[in-house]
Amino acid sequence: MGFLDKLKNKAQQAKGRGKEEAGYQTGDPYLEAEGRKDRVSGGAKQVGERLKDAGKEAKRTFER
Repeated sequence: MGFLDKLKNKAQQAKGRGKEEAGYQTGDPYLEAEGRKDRVSGGAKQVGERLKDAGKEAKRTFER
């Protein structure tokens, strides 16, 4: 399920970038802030996925 989670997080970041840019272009600070929130949230989730992957890799390394 890790791959799908990573894909969803990337999609959330892309959606956030789109909202942020649309808010900037239209002068809507609320839409811009919502896009920034989505982008940052997706990035934080990506970091969590990378930590899980690193933990799994470390576990595999020391099991041998």
